[in-house]
Amino acid sequence: MNENTEPDLSKTLEAVYRTESRRVLATLIRLLGDFDLAEEALHDAFQAALEQWPRDGMPANPRAWLVSAGRFKGIDGIRRHARFDALDDVAGQVDAAVFETAAGDEESVEDDHLRLIFTCSHPALALDSQVALTLREVSGLTTEEIASAFLSTPTTIAQRIVRAKAKIRDARIPYEVPAHEDLSDRLDAVLRVIYLVFNEGYSASTGSELTRHDLSGEAIRLGRLLIELLPQESEASGLLALMLLHDSRRAARTSPNGDLILLGEQDRALWDREQIAEGLMLIMQAFRSHSIGSYTLQAAIAAVHAEASSSSETDWTEIIGLYDLLLQANPSPVVELNRAVAVAMRDGPEVGLFLIDAILSRGDLTDYHLAHSARADLCRRLGRTGQAEVAYRQALSLARQEPERRFLERRLAELKN
Repeated sequence: MNENTEPDLSKTLEAVYRTESRRVLATLIRLLGDFDLAEEALHDAFQAALEQWPRDGMPANPRAWLVSAGRFKGIDGIRRHARFDALDDVAGQVDAAVFETAAGDEESVEDDHLRLIFTCSHPALALDSQVALTLREVSGLTTEEIASAFLSTPTTIAQRIVRAKAKIRDARIPYEVPAHEDLSDRLDAVLRVIYLVFNEGYSASTGSELTRHDLSGEAIRLGRLLIELLPQESEASGLLALMLLHDSRRAARTSPNGDLILLGEQDRALWDREQIAEGLMLIMQAFRSHSIGSYTLQAAIAAVHAEASSSSETDWTEIIGLYDLLLQANPSPVVELNRAVAVAMRDGPEVGLFLIDAILSRGDLTDYHLAHSARADLCRRLGRTGQAEVAYRQALSLARQEPERRFLERRLAELKN
């Protein structure tokens, strides 16, 4: 092979790793029956490709080649472990791997990817472990990247992943797509994990930055993948629409120095119209189904905002109606709070304040800084400066994100002017 083609092949191999490594891993987990062994086999397969492809040329089907190479590397690993650890079931493991169906089968590989998503989000695992395992195994993020995104330590993230893998092994959690009658409940867990990842990227729970686009972007990628694998699931479309519509505002949500800009004050010319158009199309698809879920309803609310030229031109009556439907589908004090804010925009701050006080008087959302911030804003608009100050200070005591804290401090300072 001449010198000019070697760098090109190296770039091609890097591209193959980016696009195919997670699919190859998913199939190797099925073939070898073990996460760690499959990961080791994956790396061995790419190392073999790095050595052989420059000499022999790139195979016609790189994914199938990598699966085949990884499978036999894994089998060698099983035999090595058996020699030293005397595993009782090594013969069965080797036979199962050797006589597995053709590794390059396209439909089988896509099924494997779906199996991996459902396994990583299995309800027997703790939610934080589901998130860590999904980002590690489905997305391919390193433990360092996951730790940075969630302001944790690599050791903590690694421990969560190890515990999750041990739980899957010890509880014999099946590596499979749930049966049709169980799919709805299990899909909810997958969607919840993806949405949790998105929310942490869209509005970070702590830290100096309002957003972490790498994390919200990864959630959107997972949402696209889920629709590709389960095109008939309307709530998957609803979730992707919701994420796209929220993410479309990203450029307008902060000032050049990183300060928070509220929805009503954002420059809507900065909103990403391509993402909005895609989100609206997905909502239309979801609404054509017979079952409308909470993600689709939330996306519909975001769509009303996206279609309005300004806050004053927003159809608040439609938004309130959608919140009423959302409360029926998913009763939640946070949904009640958001509805109360919408009511205040339509009917005036006093009506909204009455609703928020009712929520807080029940003891709900006492530790939720956005509830106190919303109450403070309505008191400010009503000229009740003393009550506004108390509520802003309560919100400030609970907020952990620096842009939000700076916003609340500015509001407090404005009350004194």
